[in-house]
Amino acid sequence: MEDHAAAGLTRHCAGTVAIVTLNRPQRLNALSRPLCHALVAMAEALSADNTVRAVVLTGAGAGFCAGADLVDGGFTPLDGETRGAATRRFLEEDFNPVALAWYRLAKPVVVAVNGIAAGGGVGLALTGDFVLAADNASFVQVFTPKLALVPDMGCSWQLPRLVGQARAKALALLGDRLDAATAAQWGLIHAAVPANELAANALALAQRLANGPAAAQSAVKRLFADEAAFAAALAEEARLQQALGDHPDHAEGLAAFAGKRAPQYS
Repeated sequence: MEDHAAAGLTRHCAGTVAIVTLNRPQRLNALSRPLCHALVAMAEALSADNTVRAVVLTGAGAGFCAGADLVDGGFTPLDGETRGAATRRFLEEDFNPVALAWYRLAKPVVVAVNGIAAGGGVGLALTGDFVLAADNASFVQVFTPKLALVPDMGCSWQLPRLVGQARAKALALLGDRLDAATAAQWGLIHAAVPANELAANALALAQRLANGPAAAQSAVKRLFADEAAFAAALAEEARLQQALGDHPDHAEGLAAFAGKRAPQYS
């Protein structure tokens, strides 16, 4: 398999379980373009690898995934390209393929959220079949209050289906952190576990799945999935992000983020 370590993604195996780790801890495993491309390639490789029966996806360091890397991610508009057009291009070329590749992976996926999951990091986590979170982990939708954008990476589709419209709107519009215990209570994730037991719990669950009937498990995933609706939501997110990316409020959000201050919207 191609080595994706330089992009910030590693893989090792525990029997028939593949453990995939986002490994950019200095950036809270934020999604750069190379990491997005590596994640797509990894999902495709896992699908084709008959020695892998289940997958664990987790993060290195203090966080699971901080969403898009707005500082060191390589997301620079092309000459003559507006910020909104660039944002849509990045979604269509980089982020949406990640969400689709992991959502449609036919093998059981256990996501072990070891710390903060923010923005697109929440969307990435929710592509898994089981999400376990450390009891000190949290989930936050930064798109609207911090960047004047809409939730993307599939969050706009996943959140209302998992926690209901009222809670989903509150998460999206207010951007408050949701702790792991409440996330489990609301049904956003499968369970919250003690932080020092997260890795062992995730591996044990993945091993249990790896010993199950692979063909039937894949069929269950197909029955429960709605890939067409998910893909349509990703496309609509990209369309809306283009319009919002060219709005002055988004420019203010980016400036506030870079200056580590609260945004002052029009």
